[in-house]
Amino acid sequence: MQGVSSTMRLARLVTLALAFALSFSAMARDPVQVDRHGQPRSERGQWVYRIVAKWGVHVQEAYRVPADRWASSMAPMFAKASLADLRRAASASSFAAMNDALLGTPVPSGDKSLGDPSQDLVYVPVTPCRILDTRVVGGPIAANSFRDFDLTDVVRFAPQGGDTSNCNVGDKGSFAAAAINFTVVGPSIDGYITAFPYLSSMPTAATINYKAGDIRNGLAITRLDQSAATHEFSVYSFAQTHLVADIVGYFAAPKPTALDCVTLSTAPVGVSGLSTLSSPSCPAGYSAMSGNCRNENLTTTPIYLMGGSLSDTQYTCQYYSSSGTRLLTAQVRCCRVPGQ
Repeated sequence: MQGVSSTMRLARLVTLALAFALSFSAMARDPVQVDRHGQPRSERGQWVYRIVAKWGVHVQEAYRVPADRWASSMAPMFAKASLADLRRAASASSFAAMNDALLGTPVPSGDKSLGDPSQDLVYVPVTPCRILDTRVVGGPIAANSFRDFDLTDVVRFAPQGGDTSNCNVGDKGSFAAAAINFTVVGPSIDGYITAFPYLSSMPTAATINYKAGDIRNGLAITRLDQSAATHEFSVYSFAQTHLVADIVGYFAAPKPTALDCVTLSTAPVGVSGLSTLSSPSCPAGYSAMSGNCRNENLTTTPIYLMGGSLSDTQYTCQYYSSSGTRLLTAQVRCCRVPGQ
């Protein structure tokens, strides 16, 4: 009964959180810290409130599911999740990561192939191409308002006043950021524009400052929303103005790169007694990864391989042949990161 009661309380809490997220009214005190009666929330309640307020509108926009229905259905998961998982979910940068956190999915260990997709982005330049022009479609952005725009998974940018093609970026899947040349055309008064990820909080920094009547441009690295939402970025304008934007490149997560490897071996060498045999040295730029020695006289008295050692450039084995001369080969596997 206690678990059911807790779940019901959380269901009521997420409904209230959603009401605050969908409205612009503010309480005199922080609504995250207190409920509608001004009473302090529990730590669990505070994290649940943050999650629902952050993702409720996104669910409604991206999945066409009423936000209140989604919030209520999540109550049992909120009740079972640990506080650590709730904290991780509240700080997640994507809807998928938020769900993984609530399910207790372990964070990847960081053992990733030649690059961390969450940090090591790769810049891909493209031929400058128009992705939006409000003079053609949509009209000027109203003063003290923002407009949302598409950039990934786009067949053609004509619906935004841009190019009739996908600008060689619309078919590249979701990427983290774009290099965009913004041009402000004819603002009504002095002011600024700010470009920021869709559904994110608007930063205080301006992308372009302008004067009344200006035609002014500037290149900006614009972060993008990478969820399943319809849009990728938004632009706020202080004054009414037209806006033109051309993409010149984008930043994508690196793709795992296979190592470039070669295997080197000595010719069969006649050996006897107790001694060592070393493989050839790796070529310049390659490092020794593994090695072995092999007895080529498989039908005669064996060679006893007593151990081996791997240096940066070659493999060396220690052997003992108890009777006469035997043929032995030493082998090394050498690898390098392509392009280095």
